[in-house]
Amino acid sequence: MDQVKELRDKTGISVMQCRKALEQAEGDMEKALGFLKEKSADIASKKGDRDLGAGAVGSYVHSNGTIGAMVMLMSETDFVSKNKEFTDLAKDIAMQVAASSPDDGNIPALLEQPYIKNPDQTIADLITSAIQKFGEKIEIARFARFSALEK
Repeated sequence: MDQVKELRDKTGISVMQCRKALEQAEGDMEKALGFLKEKSADIASKKGDRDLGAGAVGSYVHSNGTIGAMVMLMSETDFVSKNKEFTDLAKDIAMQVAASSPDDGNIPALLEQPYIKNPDQTIADLITSAIQKFGEKIEIARFARFSALEK
């Protein structure tokens, strides 16, 4: 049970999926993480043709007040888009945009970036994990970065 709890804390994925992954990996935490990552990709690809009908705007302003970003993160339902974890994800992606300065509107380039809070993960991996966690299609619709230091 301790391993299941640890895996759930690392991934945010359901207890049942974590337990199954650990059983499949025969208790090996790294293999279980690999199984969950594969499953996330499968789940995300199956949800790819669903309609996005809700979303949230996440924003981040750096502590010095000179750099900020906004991200529109879309989901299928307002049940997910109003979830605190979803709105936190939108804010984290906005922080990523502020920190990494991707070309405005270049979503594919943003998705390929290593996540600033965990460089072992890309933003695409972060979105894929969220799709598995929430059970809905999730996409970045658009983003913008603002800087008082750049003209």
